Amino acid sequence: MVPDLPSVREDGGGGGGGIDHTRKVLHDGILNGNTNCNGAPPKTEANVQSDFSTTKLTSYAPSVENGALYRTKHTFWPPLKAVPLASYYKLHRVPSLDSLTATVMAEQQNDVQAIELPLSDASHVEEPQDKSPPRNAVHNKILENVIRTPGRQPSPQPTHLSVPGPSQHRVLPEQGSGYVAPTFDGKDQQMDQVMDQIEEKGFIPPEFVESETNWFYNELGIDDMYFQTETVPAIVNHILSLYAGKVAAFARGDGRLEIRLDKEAADHAVYIDTSKPGVSVIDGPRYEQRIDEKYINGSVGDSSYRVESFRSGSHLPGEKDQQLRCYFVYKCQFAHPNPSLEETNLDIIGDKRFLQKATQNTRDIYQEVMTHAVDRTGPVIEMFEMEGSREKRLVIAYRQGSAMGLFSALSDLYHYYGATSSRKYIEQFSNGITIMSIYLRPLAQTPASMKHPPIEASIHQIMKEVSLLYCIPQNKFQGHFASGRLSLQETIYAHCVWVFVGHFLNRLGSEYTSLASILDPNNSAHVEMLSKIKRRLRTETFTSDYILEIINKYPDLVRALYLVFANTHYVQTRGEQDDFLPTLSYLRLKVDPVLDDSQLKDRISKSVVNEHDEMVMTAFRVFNSAVLKTNFYTPTKVALSFRLKPSFLPEVEYPQPLYGMFLVISSEFRGFHLRFRDIARGGIRIVKSRNKEAYSINARSLFDENYNLANTQQRKNKDIPEGGSKGVILLDVHHQDKVRVAFEKYIDSIMDLLLKPVSPGIKDPIVDLHGQEEILFMGPDENTADLVNWATEHARKRGASWWKSFFTGKSPKLGGIPHDAYGMTTLSVREYVVGIYRKLNLDETMVRKLQTGGPDGDLGSNEILLGREKYTAIVDGAGVLVDPQGLDRTELLRLAKQRAMISKYDASKLSTDGYRVLVDETNVSLPNGEVVDNGMVFRNTFHLRGGQPFDTFVPCGGRPESIDLSTVHKLIVDGKSTIPYIVEGANLFITQDAKLRLEKAGCILYKDASANKGGVTSSSLEVLASLSFDDAGFVENMCIRADGTAPAFYDAYVKEVQETIKRNAALEFEAIWREHQQTGIPRSTLSDTLSIAITKLDEELQKTELWNNLILRTSVLEDALPKLLLEKIGLELIVQRVPGNYLRSIFGSYLASRFVYEHGSSPSQFAFFEFMSKRMARLNQQPGSQNLTSHINGAGA
Repeated sequence: MVPDLPSVREDGGGGGGGIDHTRKVLHDGILNGNTNCNGAPPKTEANVQSDFSTTKLTSYAPSVENGALYRTKHTFWPPLKAVPLASYYKLHRVPSLDSLTATVMAEQQNDVQAIELPLSDASHVEEPQDKSPPRNAVHNKILENVIRTPGRQPSPQPTHLSVPGPSQHRVLPEQGSGYVAPTFDGKDQQMDQVMDQIEEKGFIPPEFVESETNWFYNELGIDDMYFQTETVPAIVNHILSLYAGKVAAFARGDGRLEIRLDKEAADHAVYIDTSKPGVSVIDGPRYEQRIDEKYINGSVGDSSYRVESFRSGSHLPGEKDQQLRCYFVYKCQFAHPNPSLEETNLDIIGDKRFLQKATQNTRDIYQEVMTHAVDRTGPVIEMFEMEGSREKRLVIAYRQGSAMGLFSALSDLYHYYGATSSRKYIEQFSNGITIMSIYLRPLAQTPASMKHPPIEASIHQIMKEVSLLYCIPQNKFQGHFASGRLSLQETIYAHCVWVFVGHFLNRLGSEYTSLASILDPNNSAHVEMLSKIKRRLRTETFTSDYILEIINKYPDLVRALYLVFANTHYVQTRGEQDDFLPTLSYLRLKVDPVLDDSQLKDRISKSVVNEHDEMVMTAFRVFNSAVLKTNFYTPTKVALSFRLKPSFLPEVEYPQPLYGMFLVISSEFRGFHLRFRDIARGGIRIVKSRNKEAYSINARSLFDENYNLANTQQRKNKDIPEGGSKGVILLDVHHQDKVRVAFEKYIDSIMDLLLKPVSPGIKDPIVDLHGQEEILFMGPDENTADLVNWATEHARKRGASWWKSFFTGKSPKLGGIPHDAYGMTTLSVREYVVGIYRKLNLDETMVRKLQTGGPDGDLGSNEILLGREKYTAIVDGAGVLVDPQGLDRTELLRLAKQRAMISKYDASKLSTDGYRVLVDETNVSLPNGEVVDNGMVFRNTFHLRGGQPFDTFVPCGGRPESIDLSTVHKLIVDGKSTIPYIVEGANLFITQDAKLRLEKAGCILYKDASANKGGVTSSSLEVLASLSFDDAGFVENMCIRADGTAPAFYDAYVKEVQETIKRNAALEFEAIWREHQQTGIPRSTLSDTLSIAITKLDEELQKTELWNNLILRTSVLEDALPKLLLEKIGLELIVQRVPGNYLRSIFGSYLASRFVYEHGSSPSQFAFFEFMSKRMARLNQQPGSQNLTSHINGAGA
């Protein structure tokens, strides 16, 4: 506390001359708390004990004995049990103003400060006699059969949460902050220099210089580290700024002392602000957000910053509820800046200042937390009791950069629950871990604070919600949360629906519907045209900002809609006596009415002001009804995931119905996972955006792109049991460098919805309205190829029984079969290329070939290695390589084996007509005299240049839609295609309408969905092997050994996979060639109709009773399953281990593909019976086959 009377320095030096009476009154008023200018006596207040006092806290708490209420004096609060939920909520409802006033008056008269706490063991709360559930109780959500694991130890999850319970209380005997700053020996000398310079400035009267300096040095609790770091002029400026704030408050006459002080240097920063405990100031300087954005969010390696923050021990003069909050930021100095990421020794990874200042007790805590943090991708959350006080020490650790804005958001969280912090520390460690330590205490008892639960209860809610906050630290409705109008759950729920609305609000209008009804949905050209029109029609009517603006207008509607969501998905796992109290939002379910859908619809209609607002708020109802399960209420999570029922999608826009849809939301990304069947497989890709405009475009097209990719995969997967699926992750515009973070969060949050919980309080049960076990099969795609090993290992750590089959494309050491090493995709493409040569009797070595995607790529390099054509041009990322006489084959093979770009091609081996143009070259003269102005433009458009002598074009790389309807005319001269044969190896390289135009011009063209299916076949057989072996057998037979040698079974199985790919590609090639010859239908169209015919028949077969005929089932599985697996494991064991729905898919896909390849996409109604009769001819004499004919008849009908 600032002294009431100023003291005068004994030496009297410095200023010379006194001050007049008015100035004297001014300073007396400021220092004594009187900010009235009329000379009224100063207001007085009792001295407040310093927040940093190390003495025991003497408090009073209510206790009940024999039905009477007494106040009992305590010097230390022991761990307290939770109150039964109904009684707890009854105790902590907000009382009326009259009752608050009466309570406060009674407390003041008795001179006793009341502190509202949960009752101790000796306490007794009268339970209501009526045991019926409350009117709005979630009576069907209590899971009585959940058993606690011994000691409630955390399972191997990505997040570690110290679960509160009777055995979990950990009391720290240490007093103070847990930090001891090294003594600054020159402090007294520095203080004298500071006072001298202050007097020289002349702003502060001489008689107040010493008192102001003493107050700054000794009353604010600033440790010696600050004084040792700062210069004398900087300290002088800080003291003058604080004093100026006092003068300004007096001059305004409003009695509010406001201080805003900040200083930012290259290696440190200081921020000092007036602060009211427990209140988030939305319109202030927002220093914590500034610290987040400027120092914490970007902390990495040598550019890491640690933070120390504390609240002054005393109130400001004349301010009963105002204190100073100080923040000190220091650039880290690591003794070992580049340790292993798994290193946990604090002496190796710690900052020098931290190692100097931290007490042994603090080091022990951080060491334990660090050990947990390096094993997890999510946060570690621990809480410790502080001996002798009600203060709690909350410790949170997480990986650097994985929770942007968490520091400032945490303040809003504990303020919402009526807590304030006395001290906060952020420590960075050179292994990439951030640890925060926050000391929380309850607010002083006031009428306003009585609505909050006691800190002994709220600390557990805070801990639980840190995990939710970690997912989205700064949500779009943070202002409503900071002001207390909405809870954290309500604002993050609104944020998630905001994302949902942006993707699915129907804004195409009736015109699109009319057009779609005219066009043929089975015509792939029509479908592609509709897709383009859809992109154009989706104008900016409902931008994300406009949707945000609408939602912000209706917080009361958000609350009502959230209650419906919570009423469905919140699980109170351990009943009313749960020691892990539910959140305040859930408690509203006990009191506030939960509206049914018709009531919600009516309320929305009456609340909104126009049609647009109604559309947006109605989308909340759509979202609520679509969510089948979510990890929203799981105590530990790293991102929010929702399993949605896709039936809300308009059929006119999405004619092919989805089976499953996942929506994943985090601060770094948003993403979908879509699949067209229960058993489906597809890659996971990550989309980046160059700038904000590109991000907006990507966000608008995210779902449609995902849908189209999954649909393409569905057509491509015609030969395998898995249907089509795809996952797309869109990085937030501000997190383009968070590829790995986004992928890990995406995968883990989806796994939350696939795995059963194993540790109550860590992974609690969720409400599963889908009601069926789900398994997803994923693979690598753009920007994720190097992350699949992590996903496989993570699934194993989390105890997923299907970890071996979760991801394909993984390392051979984990049982993966790499497509590039064995040319899996290329083997399929080559079947179509050589098939054309075979049908037309062409000499492969004389065929002139153009290829995009060079020797550095997977598909391009293997195409060079397997092909024998006369390469005349190759285009890759480096540029263009051309030789009309044929490129040197030996040199091309060298580049392909080294995976090198054409920039490494030996130019001396080019003929006189040959040339090379690289993308960074300009003004290049070609042998024919043409000058290339820009190498990049030349590379991007080379495949469209006329007059080039090519017979075959095999795109093995390049951007989607490189040839479309606007450019395809460049490849057609006098109505004839300049390139006779095209096999589309690269996905979506040519648009469907351009393909049809080329075929009409005489080109023989096979599209990607047919040619590029070798990879999916390989991945499917990799999955099958993973499911068929047990863990030991899988490691023994399918995993490359540590010395790099492969098991004999692995080598043989890879060869069988290669033969299967070639066989399936040859079957489809022949079917398309034959049907085109018979009908004249373009091959690009036939590819799609064959795929649709196979998948449709497959689905129908799986629903018939043919599967129930054991003889037929056995026969089909013996033909469909790889011979090596049958010999090694046996059909009986395979049937036991592989999921039944997966085997049923094998059964259906094998029969359907063989039938369609043999009889075409439009067979006669008796063709299937004939097909099955041939199969059964050899089985009719076997026992149990007498009913087979009737089964076939039924299926054929």
